[in-house]
Amino acid sequence: MKIVLEPVFEAGFLPCSFGFRPRRSAHDALQVLIDESWQGRRWVVETDIANCFSAIPHDKLMQAVEERISDQGVLQLLRAMLRAGVMEGGQVRREVTGTPQGGPASPLLCNIYLHRLDRVWAEREHGVLVRYCDDLVVMCVTRQQAEAALEQLRVLLAGLGLEPKAAKTRIVHLEEGGEGFDFLGFHHRLVRGRTPKSAHLTFLARWPSRKAVQHARDRIREITARSRLLLWPELIVEDLNLFLRGWAGYFRYGNSARVLGQIRNYALERLAIWLSKKGTRRRAWGWGIKQVLLSPERMGLIVLDGTVIPPRPFRPWRGQAERRR
Repeated sequence: MKIVLEPVFEAGFLPCSFGFRPRRSAHDALQVLIDESWQGRRWVVETDIANCFSAIPHDKLMQAVEERISDQGVLQLLRAMLRAGVMEGGQVRREVTGTPQGGPASPLLCNIYLHRLDRVWAEREHGVLVRYCDDLVVMCVTRQQAEAALEQLRVLLAGLGLEPKAAKTRIVHLEEGGEGFDFLGFHHRLVRGRTPKSAHLTFLARWPSRKAVQHARDRIREITARSRLLLWPELIVEDLNLFLRGWAGYFRYGNSARVLGQIRNYALERLAIWLSKKGTRRRAWGWGIKQVLLSPERMGLIVLDGTVIPPRPFRPWRGQAERRR
């Protein structure tokens, strides 16, 4: 179903939509924030659609699909998918709203439905909309424009049978020394350059959010848990490297050097604790850290230093260095 529907609707999707689309990524959306902030849009409307995947009305979703699809076989199959329901504890629960949770076609169906929001958004009047599926940010020039944009979002979402999540909805003014906002795993904040050449400039910096850092620490703690003491150290290091490569591969496109160093040091610390507990008798944590530090290449744990590519306005998000490679 996704293979059939995606090319048809992808042709009409707008540039403000980035989530779960071919040849588009979260970093493309993040680059828009850098560019618009550099152009003076520093009032940000931050929001998230409450229970988006489970709140989309089936009848309105089918109307959106029928705008481009007329094949009755495809439409009947899609209706059957939406009515299939979920089995919990041997009981089938059939909902009248929402798309199948975890279904491969669900992000596409969400984009099809929210495309109605994208196409009526007035960029000049209400600012630049950046949407990653159900996660929204609007970049505005003034507070008045941001307040009007938030009100417009509420009106448009209400017309779709949706509403913004109250706990995640707010207006943020990006200014030096002020607060920032979280979007797509990064914390964004306006800062001043630290080098002599950039000391007169303020720019939108980003680094992993507290939630993302806590997730990384929790995952590292799971990999080095007491329940895995019977495994070989090489397997623990391999699992740590797999996670660190993926986590750093996403977050290195930002001003993330300090945080990446902290996460790598935490992985070394947890590996040392795991080693000190392994064996027939407990050893001091200091013994474990010596084993890690004195071993060749820190027991093979990957190094994250030097992998960061800071974002730049109006440049491809992968940076000049990667483009040359």
